[in-house]
Amino acid sequence: MTNLLIVEDETRMREVIMMLLSDMRLNMLEARDGAEAIEILDTETIHMVITDLKLPKVGGMEVLNHIKANKPEVPVIIITAFGSIDNAVEAIRLGAFDYVTKPFTEDKLRSCVEKAMQISQLTSEVQYLRSEIESKYTFNNIIGNSSEICEILRLAGEVSHTDTTVLITGESGTGKELLSRATHLNSPRGKGPFLPVNCAAIPTPLLESELFGYERGAFTGAQQLKKGKFEIAAGGTLFLDEIGDMEPDVQAKFLRVLELKSFERLGGSKTIHSDVRIIAATNKDLQKMVHAGSFREDLFYRISVFPIRIPPLRERRRDIPLLSHYFIKEFSTTFGRRPPTMSDKVMEMLCNHQWKGNIRELRNVLERAMILAKGDQITSRHVILSESFDKPLGELDLDKVVKLLISDHRVGLETVERRCIQYAMEVTANNVSKAARLLGLSRATLRYRLDKIGE
Repeated sequence: MTNLLIVEDETRMREVIMMLLSDMRLNMLEARDGAEAIEILDTETIHMVITDLKLPKVGGMEVLNHIKANKPEVPVIIITAFGSIDNAVEAIRLGAFDYVTKPFTEDKLRSCVEKAMQISQLTSEVQYLRSEIESKYTFNNIIGNSSEICEILRLAGEVSHTDTTVLITGESGTGKELLSRATHLNSPRGKGPFLPVNCAAIPTPLLESELFGYERGAFTGAQQLKKGKFEIAAGGTLFLDEIGDMEPDVQAKFLRVLELKSFERLGGSKTIHSDVRIIAATNKDLQKMVHAGSFREDLFYRISVFPIRIPPLRERRRDIPLLSHYFIKEFSTTFGRRPPTMSDKVMEMLCNHQWKGNIRELRNVLERAMILAKGDQITSRHVILSESFDKPLGELDLDKVVKLLISDHRVGLETVERRCIQYAMEVTANNVSKAARLLGLSRATLRYRLDKIGE
């Protein structure tokens, strides 16, 4: 229900307004003067206001100024006498939504109120969506307690308070966009727009017009002016995903924007100032691309002012249990079920898998498991791994592994044993019994070897 505050010193006029709007699903509050109106505004949730300009004690213009200073999202309709239209126009300039003159018609008043209600509802929806986005894309929602994730969050937290260009690298599915959104929302530009552009998904000719916009007649089919993402994202952040797929001719124009902080639309000559913060991401090795000549060296150094690498999930297996429980809880809420438990066998499978698709793949596997598991526990038969990298020992080419370790890298037996034991302890969160099962040892044997290597 929309709360409407009617500020009018004439009792009869308040009654007329309330009668004319009585069927519009409004909860109407009354104020006899500006001072009373301000008191209500400070203590109640008000969605829109109708106020006379001429009021005792505190005038309608002062009420408008108070609203714009404290609740700028609340639309204000001004009521004024026919001879005071200049004052109403001044009120519009100061932020009033609309005005009606006495004597007003029922249609005019209802039309103004209906439009103001739409604006108020849209504003509420935008605020709700913004709060949902901000709660979802915070550093707190980047799950993990591994040293790698802690370092990433520290770096992102430090750079978020600046306008420095950030380059986020990592395999697909590691959470590059999640980190970039969190960096934006925690920055001074957090209230501004965040516009993602996938450079790999847009053909080169379209990517240029998407970034810089174009003037009418710039090319065949350009029938009207279009603003580009650099212009639309003013005051916010432009996220260029898969920047390694940007073609060389677009790279040159993008570099110019970064250096000069300005650009022209396609087919235009007017210079437009670029007030955006750039966060770029890629799953490619840009340094190799520079050496191969497919990525500009000057652009690489310009975008990699503050590089952050997100390691693949297989390099931070300590985070797998935390991520798994997080996704199970999320899906339980979505499906309206109690969160099921996961057997030790399931967690062992998850921790041993290579996760070529990283967090995205883990999430998909657990969503499928939640659908298949009807009871209170997810078991191994519910977990379907798309491509098994977890081959039985007999299926691995041990000769190649041994040659690689000993002949090529001069790795000694004690080092191999130590790393095998350390890895098993890491993925099982230091559970000796589980680690022993992974290594095919008895618990006592593993304990002996742990003591031997000083772990």
